[in-house]
Amino acid sequence: MRILLTGTAGQVGGALLPLLQGRHDVIAPARAQFDLSKPEALPGKLDEFRPDLIVNPAAYTSVDKAEDEAALAFVVNGKAPAAMAAWAAERGVPMVQFSTDYVFDGKSRGVWREDDPTGPLSVYGASKLAGEAAVRSAGGPHLVIRTAWVYAAQGANFMRTMIRLAKERDTLRVVADQFGAPTTAATIASSFIEILERAEPDLSGSFARANGLLHLTNSGSASWCDFAGAIITGAQSRGILLKTTEVVPIVTAEYPTKAIRPANSLLDLQRLEEVCGIKPPAWQTALADELDAYVLRGQS
Repeated sequence: MRILLTGTAGQVGGALLPLLQGRHDVIAPARAQFDLSKPEALPGKLDEFRPDLIVNPAAYTSVDKAEDEAALAFVVNGKAPAAMAAWAAERGVPMVQFSTDYVFDGKSRGVWREDDPTGPLSVYGASKLAGEAAVRSAGGPHLVIRTAWVYAAQGANFMRTMIRLAKERDTLRVVADQFGAPTTAATIASSFIEILERAEPDLSGSFARANGLLHLTNSGSASWCDFAGAIITGAQSRGILLKTTEVVPIVTAEYPTKAIRPANSLLDLQRLEEVCGIKPPAWQTALADELDAYVLRGQS
């Protein structure tokens, strides 16, 4: 297939690129060539690229900054996917849109199923929900993939931040009353390749069998404090010299942020297993792999 892949400078797009390139003809334009902040220009670019499939992990992801840049967040996360989805629907081209746990309010005690009511608490979450709605309402073959707590050996993310801070501080104070499943970009990418291979040659039918919506994370549950502790322990066991000797649990109120985060970000993975036959590895297993990759990269 001729696949348009956005956001290859980001974590998920960057993890997808080499896996897709080994199997398909991939168009991976830089931001300057395919600027999601200018959705009016995207249909012309799509006419030029003529993809058989659009995969859009690109997004405005600065959660706190979005509270002050709501208009830009809604353009990139809402209007740009709408423009792509409209183009795709007119031509019967399938589209995959990546989304987030932030579309939920986090108040449920259980795991969030795909069809649970949404209720974003932040501009970022609302803008991503707008993107989901736009892709769905365009009426073409589509698949929205929600994920959560994404990190990788490269880029700006929680794992790398914890290791950097642990080199500087004796103690880390980390929120312990927000829960989710830490998820590597590598898990998302490998699972998506499996989804795609199982769906071919009938992408439209396969996406429809998933009702156009899937949750995809690593399995298991952790608080941010649990995750930080596992990162520190794993880093030390790999010979990374750290100053931190203690990870102290705190409550959300002790670490105020401009945007409100969901207290419960656990996404149900039953549909992923039943429809796609995929059981992602435990977050601890994925973390070990990502720490190994971090070391191999020279901790850069």
